[in-house]
Amino acid sequence: MPFSIKNFYRSLINASRGIKYAAKEQNFRIQIIISTIVIFFAQYFDVRAWEKLTLVLIIVLILVLEILNSVFERVVDILEPRVHPYAKIIKDMMAAAVLISAIGAVIIGLIIFGPRIGV
Repeated sequence: MPFSIKNFYRSLINASRGIKYAAKEQNFRIQIIISTIVIFFAQYFDVRAWEKLTLVLIIVLILVLEILNSVFERVVDILEPRVHPYAKIIKDMMAAAVLISAIGAVIIGLIIFGPRIGV
């Protein structure tokens, strides 16, 4: 299928609608706030380019995982509990994926910002 500006524009509209849905989630909003603070600190402390890149990649990873977590929760909610007892396990495992990435982000943040703030 050839490239179409109209289809591309429609895809952007759909994606922006998905971001609006994600922004209704409390955890997603909290992560946006924390991300904004991290970006501010990166500018304030004038971190190196590779450190900024690392921070941006981690922020994107966490936000994408949070969206995927919300998607899985919705899908499981449609099926639960009639379909399978694994529904709760799926939700818990997705939440664990977000938690592990957040812990990793904190560790990376401490490595980057720790020496600059005396930690």
